[in-house]
Amino acid sequence: MTVKQLSLPELADACLELGVPGVGLWRAPVQEYGVGATAKLLRDAGLAVTTLCRGGFFTAIDPAERAEALADNRRAIDEAATLGTDTLVLVSGGLPAGSKDLHGARERIADALGELGPYAESHGVRLAIEPLHPMYASDRCVVSTLTQALDLAERFPAHQVGVTVDTYHIWWDDNAPAQIARAGAGGRIHTFQLADWTTPLPEGVLNGRGQIGDGAIDMREWRAYVEAAGYTGPIEVELFNDALWARDGREVLAETAARFVEHAA
Repeated sequence: MTVKQLSLPELADACLELGVPGVGLWRAPVQEYGVGATAKLLRDAGLAVTTLCRGGFFTAIDPAERAEALADNRRAIDEAATLGTDTLVLVSGGLPAGSKDLHGARERIADALGELGPYAESHGVRLAIEPLHPMYASDRCVVSTLTQALDLAERFPAHQVGVTVDTYHIWWDDNAPAQIARAGAGGRIHTFQLADWTTPLPEGVLNGRGQIGDGAIDMREWRAYVEAAGYTGPIEVELFNDALWARDGREVLAETAARFVEHAA
């Protein structure tokens, strides 16, 4: 998504040119290109698929809507397995229209995880709950902290359900370092993502993730936390940013790789 203006073949070429060894994928462009075709493209290029994003949106109350959400998440698990990644990132869902029941919404997430965890395990895929910044709690994700994410994940085996650690969403939380240690001790850090926090946020707030080094977050500090917790997996950069998307994608990817070396390596 950092360079969504690039087609998947263009992305593969640019990653090879820059020495980027893997890529986290989003479902929409993969589905458009074809899941099997994407898997072959990246396999032939020697690129790892680090994660697939996104599953989730489990909080609907209507039975038909819940059944469709579960069906779509099974499809996402199937896609992840075909792509060769072991991690499906989950954005859990916001409050249903007219509801103010955060507790009930979180319990419906747990119910969904109980159904999907064994299915994911049978396909060699782990579910990674991503807590999102509290500003998204009403419409996108009622799981706002690593504490809440781990409280859900720890109801299930670690090889089925863990968490995503994303600097953009947790950098403000004094409890997050201890929760990273908790997640590491339980083998539940399934992916680690970087994005910077810049202000003012854009209207709508969704596409306000800053380029690494442009904002308030100390990337090396957070990398140290996850590595101290035992994480040795890939580090992804995930930027939703209209200004970056308006630029040449290869230029943005090269800049992002250079910023990673400068601020996070």
